[in-house]
Formats: sequence, C-alpha cells, structure tokens
Amino acid sequence: MRTALRRYLTDKLDSDPLLRNADFLRYWFSSVLNGFGSHISTLAVPLCSILLLKATPGQMGIVSACQTLPVALLALPAGVWLDRRRKLPVVLWSQAIQGLTLASIALAWWLGLLSMPWMYIVAFVFGVCGVVGGGAEQVFFTQLVGRDRMMDAQSKFVFSDSVSRLVAPGVAGVLIQWLTAPFAVLFNACGFFVSVWNLRRTRFQEAPPAPSDKHPLRDIKEGLVFIATEPLLRTLAWGAACWHLLFYGYTALVLLMATRELGMTPGMLGAVQIVGGLGVFASAVLIKPLNRRFGAGKTMLAGIFATTAGFVLVPLLPAALFGSKLATAAAYAGATFVFDCGVMLFFMAYSALRVTVTPDALMGRMMSTMRFLTVAIAPLGALTAGYAGEHLGLREGMGCVGAGAVLLAAALAMSRPVRSVRPG
Repeated sequence: MRTALRRYLTDKLDSDPLLRNADFLRYWFSSVLNGFGSHISTLAVPLCSILLLKATPGQMGIVSACQTLPVALLALPAGVWLDRRRKLPVVLWSQAIQGLTLASIALAWWLGLLSMPWMYIVAFVFGVCGVVGGGAEQVFFTQLVGRDRMMDAQSKFVFSDSVSRLVAPGVAGVLIQWLTAPFAVLFNACGFFVSVWNLRRTRFQEAPPAPSDKHPLRDIKEGLVFIATEPLLRTLAWGAACWHLLFYGYTALVLLMATRELGMTPGMLGAVQIVGGLGVFASAVLIKPLNRRFGAGKTMLAGIFATTAGFVLVPLLPAALFGSKLATAAAYAGATFVFDCGVMLFFMAYSALRVTVTPDALMGRMMSTMRFLTVAIAPLGALTAGYAGEHLGLREGMGCVGAGAVLLAAALAMSRPVRSVRPG
C-alpha cells in the first residue's frame, strides 16, 4: 500500500512541471498559509466590530469603504511604480506590514484602546498593502509559472484554498469562542511573518524591469488607453466594477444580518464558512472542464450567475425557516456554497482572460489599472448599502444589492466580447 502510494506520488510529481518547481512549491506554501489565516480573519475581524464594538450598519459600511479607498487613491501610480522595479521585495514588505497591522488589533484590545476609528485605520492600511503588494504578487506569480500554465496553477491554488476553507472557519469559530476575536486575528498575523521568512528563500530570478524615461503620467495614460481600446478588457472592466460595487455592499451587511436578523453565533458562522469551503472546492473541480469545453468567457458568466443567486437568496431567508433556526442556517450555508463557488469561477476565468491579451511590458499597469477601474467605486457600494441598512433595514439594503446583481448578470450575458471567447 505504502509502495503504491509512493509510486503514485512520484509519478504525479514527475509528470507535473509545476510540482517539480521548488520556488512554485514555496510560493504555494505561503499562499496556503496566508489563505488559511485570511479565512480566520474574514470572520474574526468583522466580529471585532460587530460583537465587541457594537458597530452600526453605517459604521460597517465605512470599514468596507476604508479597505477599498486605497484602490482609488493608489492603483494607477502603483501600476507604474511596479513596472519599474522587482516585485518580490514589494511582496515581502507588504506581507510584513499586514502582519503588524493585524497584530495591532489584539494589542489595542488588550490595552483598552480598540475602537471603530482604529478599525478604520486597520482597514485602510490593509487596503494599501492589497493595492501595492497584491499587484506585485499577481505579476510575480505570472512570471513564476508562465502564461501557459496559469489556469493549471490557479486550479491548484483553488484546491488548496478550498481545503483551508473546510478547516479554517471551524478553527476561527473555536478561537473566537475561547479567546475572543482579536486574539484569533493573531494567527493570521503570525502566518504573514512565516510567509515572509519562507519567500525570502526563493531563488527565482525576476527579469529586470525595462528602464523607462517616460513621465509616470504618460505611463498611466498608456495603461488606460490600452484597456479602453481592447474590447475584452473594456468589458471586463465595467463588468467587474459593477460586481465589486455590489459585493462590497453585500459584505458590509451580510454578517450583521446573520448575527442580528438570523441569530447566528460565531460557531454557526464558522460552520457556514466550512460549507463555503466546499463551494471553493467545487470550483476547483469544475474550472478546468468548464474552461476546456466552454472557454473562459462562458465560465466567467457561470460564476456571475452563481454569485447572483447568493446575492438574491440571502436577504430572503426568514429567521426560522419552516419554524426552525437550524433550517435557516442550512439554507444560509447552501447559499454560501453557491456564492463562494461562483466567486472563484468568476475570478479564475477573469484573471486568465486579462493575461491572454496583455503584453509583458504592460502587465503591471494593466493589473493595477484594472484594479483601479473595477474596485475604485467599491467604497460607494459599501457606504450606500450601510446607509440603506441603517435607514431602511438590513433585508431591504441587501435586497437592493440582489436586484442590481440580476441586472448585471443579464447585461454580461448579452456582452459579445465575453461570450465570443473560444475554448483554448
């Protein structure tokens, strides 16, 4: 049995170039580590505001807005800046700052200083690191695996992420129950520090950036013009922008609704997130056959339709479905499964489509410009949803998000540049 297993693993490693690449495995390990921690923080950080600081819907909208505001402020200059320097040092510094920022939540709580303004600052700093470090990480990842292996590499990452989603939320629920949310966040902080140590050992030699004597504003303009004149990127830009507007409105309200309208505890929310992990796992299984048969464009549309179902179903849930809170929790978990599967199908296909039409010299600017165009308006979605939730009600605010999602799905389904992408 052991010999057969060893032979199977050896054959698998020999037949897969990515699994023979030590730097890819090192990068994958850091991704798994940070992904596991982020799934804990996804639950723990908002609960710091909701349970400990008694945040209102409007305040949760501000938290979400602060996290996305750096995109509007920094995405365009960050793209030019990244195209002119090596990416790995930027990734390392960004992850170190993220670890320190998360650790400050526990320290502030211990000192009695934690407040909503503190959470606003944490969200903003994390957003800055996401813009600069996240953009550098995407370009570094593309260079490390190569364009032709992007979909294969992404499917591996999604598989490992789905495993993390099956374990991390349960761990988060236990940690929050036993240690309180701020100290649960420390686990993610420690993961960032270990990741920095691990990635420092990478031997991959980045290609030196091409020297440029252009004015930064000219480079910014070149990135904008490239996207505006490329039909597929132009369509992806407005579609993803509308989706992010809806998504950040949804995230501003969904945990408030789950805890205050549906009466769910941190442990129950952790269990729901585990079911969401099964949705991520399902997307890892589905992405390659869907892409092979229908192409990345139609695969992205399938993801959009699945997220739309989640946007619509959650605000319709009663406090006690069929007279049972357990049935409500099960329905909420089912909606989360569909939603999380859709998110991953959408973004894996979206990421692959962007890369296929972009030359190397414009990769950093394309990614940062697309991030600016697609996420810069997200604070408006978070603030609007927070206002609606506070003045109209949580269900009504989320209902508006669901209606917008239906319109977006219909518009993208009729979009020729997306539908015309052939399997490849």
